Amino acid sequence: MHALTGFSLVSLLSFGYLSWDWAKPSLVADGPGEAGEQPSAAPVQPPHIIFILTDDQGYHDVGYHGSDIETPTLDRLAAEGVKLENYYIQPICTPSRSQLLTGRYQIHTGLQHSIIRPRQPNCLPLDQVTLPQKLQEAGYSTHMVGKWHLGFYRKECLPTRRGFHTFLGSLTGNVDYYTYDNCDGPGVCGFDLHEGESVAWGLSGQYSTMLYAQRASHILASHSPRRPLFLYVAFQAVHTPLQSPREYLYRYRTMGNVARRKYAAMVTCMDEAVRNITWALKRYGFYNNSVIIFSSDNGGQTFSGGSNWPLRGRKGTYWEGGVRGLGFVHSPLLKRKRRTSRALVHITDWYPTLVGLAGGTASADDGLDGYDVWPAISEGRASPRTEILHNIDPLYNHARHGSLEGGFGIWNTAVQAAIRVGEWKLLTGDPGYGDWIPPQTLAAFPGSWWNLERMASVRQAVWLFNISADPYEREDLAGQRPDVVRTLLARLADYNRTAIPVRYPAENPRAHPDFNGGAWGPWASDEEEEEEEEEARARSFSRGRRKKKCKICKLRSFFRKLNTRLMSHRI
Repeated sequence: MHALTGFSLVSLLSFGYLSWDWAKPSLVADGPGEAGEQPSAAPVQPPHIIFILTDDQGYHDVGYHGSDIETPTLDRLAAEGVKLENYYIQPICTPSRSQLLTGRYQIHTGLQHSIIRPRQPNCLPLDQVTLPQKLQEAGYSTHMVGKWHLGFYRKECLPTRRGFHTFLGSLTGNVDYYTYDNCDGPGVCGFDLHEGESVAWGLSGQYSTMLYAQRASHILASHSPRRPLFLYVAFQAVHTPLQSPREYLYRYRTMGNVARRKYAAMVTCMDEAVRNITWALKRYGFYNNSVIIFSSDNGGQTFSGGSNWPLRGRKGTYWEGGVRGLGFVHSPLLKRKRRTSRALVHITDWYPTLVGLAGGTASADDGLDGYDVWPAISEGRASPRTEILHNIDPLYNHARHGSLEGGFGIWNTAVQAAIRVGEWKLLTGDPGYGDWIPPQTLAAFPGSWWNLERMASVRQAVWLFNISADPYEREDLAGQRPDVVRTLLARLADYNRTAIPVRYPAENPRAHPDFNGGAWGPWASDEEEEEEEEEARARSFSRGRRKKKCKICKLRSFFRKLNTRLMSHRI
């Protein structure tokens, strides 16, 4: 019996490794600092930039943060590079991606509210120059593999029209890891795997994490190291649905909680994908002149196996568990390696930082909210960033107990907003569920444990924390420091004066995949968009005339608001 079990395990592991195509793990065992390399040599050209973004990976879910999940590649790369332990992202998918590629806060792109849904006529603003477009200007070859989630209702919104020479991946927010099907409601399902601007029907059946790693390796194999490369790998992992190849599940067979077991297997599979990409960088001559950046996109979803322990909150919230990111930089070009950086860094900072590394310019005229933080990362200097606007979302459900009076006449505290200035962090409105949730490793999570750390206050709309001294947000100082509250409320008001209107249009039935051959893809023409804008203006004019609403209008308004609330909770 034991012999048979051993044989089965070896077979499974062999199958898993073979599924990586040519990237054999035994060939990537050498560390980045192996003999023969010259990490201190000055590059003869701009560096190759590899940006790896994971989806829904929790703050606790990496080995070097004490996790029970195996991530040997990430641990080694981080240990030999610079760990970013004061690094911030956004609480959900679209906002992080939009800020990465534009270098601007959500209030300056119109994407303050929620995510871009598959049937919405919305996408990353077409009038803003993206990071890959800027790198193309600097002579870079730009490639994207993985999840887009920045809108696709027009062809002009697609990755290949927004700065990437090539693209393989999904356009929507989450797909099946094997079939690449995505449903945006009952009966609204379609295929979502695209290569360039075409539907990649023939690639269905391959596990996305492995497929994306193979494509990244193929790009490196077919590209000349003499031309600077920007490779953006946005893994679908570890977003739901919780699916993993069987050989990775076997490693966590003793983990009682099923969701956590599947999630852990997905994280480890993704870790090996990063290992294979790193190995390809070495094999094809890119590594010595490369900068590898690893980042999560938002906090982990604790209901789906993720963990942000010991931070408060989860994905979709403005507590630290929703916005404190996993991040590190690994590069032979770093001047000070093998250390942990406490410099304040935000995901908008990658835009000017990478443009600067590429030899380009990102001036104040570009309207960026990010800073060039390379000296802080590479040399250990102080970060030029002193504050972060996490967001201002005027459409999110207003807090019952918030008011303009509660904000000293400066700010309506019913509005969902969050800001950090220096050591202080202020939250107003409804920040989301503020629980501290330990890793759910048990088969059945005891309700008494859950309620022990549950902080669901409904009579509060302002919180203040000294986030440097209290990173777990356990001591609210709003009552003790009204002077600091006033100062941060004033900063929110200052930012809000620069905000552009929220763009969150109603869903369009033309987006249904049935009208596009069964696949998600662009559906709107320029003429259709002009008609939609005219209709929106007409609706605005009609509301201005204050006509008495008919019953059917009231019903439409009711269901529209209900749908918004439901989708917010679902996210």
